[in-house]
Amino acid sequence: MSRNVIEVNHLSKQYRLGQVGTGTISHDLNRFFHRIRGKEDPYLKLSQTNDRSSQEGGEYVWALDDVSFNLQSGDVLGIIGKNGAGKSTLLKILSRITSPTAGSIKLKGRLSSLLEVGTGFHLELTGRENIYLNGAILGMTKKEISSKLEEIVDFSGCAKYLDTPVKRYSSGMVVRLGFAVAAHLEAEILIVDEVLAVGDQEFQNKCIGKMQDISNTGKTVLFVSHNLTSVKSLCKKGLLIENGRSTYFGDIETAVSNYLSSGATDLGFDIDLSGFSNRIGNGQMRFERVQIFANGKSGNKLFTGDKLKLRITLTSPETVRYKLAIHLYRSDETRLSNITNMDSDFVLEPFTGTRILEIEFEPLMLYTDIYKISLWVGDVSTHEHIDYLKHCCEFEIVEGSPILNRSLPKNTGIFYFQPEWKFI
Repeated sequence: MSRNVIEVNHLSKQYRLGQVGTGTISHDLNRFFHRIRGKEDPYLKLSQTNDRSSQEGGEYVWALDDVSFNLQSGDVLGIIGKNGAGKSTLLKILSRITSPTAGSIKLKGRLSSLLEVGTGFHLELTGRENIYLNGAILGMTKKEISSKLEEIVDFSGCAKYLDTPVKRYSSGMVVRLGFAVAAHLEAEILIVDEVLAVGDQEFQNKCIGKMQDISNTGKTVLFVSHNLTSVKSLCKKGLLIENGRSTYFGDIETAVSNYLSSGATDLGFDIDLSGFSNRIGNGQMRFERVQIFANGKSGNKLFTGDKLKLRITLTSPETVRYKLAIHLYRSDETRLSNITNMDSDFVLEPFTGTRILEIEFEPLMLYTDIYKISLWVGDVSTHEHIDYLKHCCEFEIVEGSPILNRSLPKNTGIFYFQPEWKFI
């Protein structure tokens, strides 16, 4: 019979902004006088919404604000939200790394958590020594660790480096070893933050499988990731957090749908890229602007079967030989295509100054979803990044296609086909 193993009631966490130490005497005295008179902490009323993009005044901010949910044995919860929404703060409170400002948590059973790469690892110790150290931190006895040592090492795939100091490990090897220890703890609750992104695809699949095995034995898993494909494949329940507040708790499909429809990836359709910060490259050429056209009209809302046109503005202070690629992603980060100018036998002539490149696609037979575009320009010979902008713009395939006379549902595929059918 299922029972609640996690009960979170009206959980809130407040932080003071700026550079602070242990507090100020005036604040401590003010809090003390309010407390002995049975009144609320006066500074809790000064807090602001946890919106990292806002510059509104105030010394305090709610990292979490009145979050409540319950989980039973065997539940797998995916926690999703933008960067800075409060996901990691929630996991740190559940792991007893930090304490809440208000609210309560009830946990039943032993808890194992992996919140950051190399949590609890000592760089000067070997992998073997860190397995024992990390296992002890998680509450395992030496006898228990020894009995599972071979299984932990085999799962991590780091047997060759077991007696090598961890400071010589790559970040991927560290997270492999850390997850292997946490996953083999006989705990009722497993908490995993966005650490699998460091590992390669093979290891990520291995970890997903391990967490599924753990949940099938009646244990509870809390999983934070921006990889929505992994979240949906592993989790049955979802918790959506926006600006520190829980906006949805229920089935994972609805949670992901609400997250995407909330404008989490909304970047518009006429984008000035000159100030785009998330770019990589040597700067010999730059993307300055991208415009999206649907059936010849400016806009990023398309129906299934519409034509898509991109108009890209490039600047080049010097003459360089280059090639250009467009990466197309689905909302769950599934990469659909890597489109290059060479695929169409189009030669990009070197230039100095500003040029506008227009790329027109055939009718897009895509299902309803939001699709993200990354732009890349690189050296023809060395493939070195000249300018790479990940997810710099997007378009949306909306419901109600006049070409099909019906809507295509979400999450039922990627490409829509209309082959010829006949009996022979």
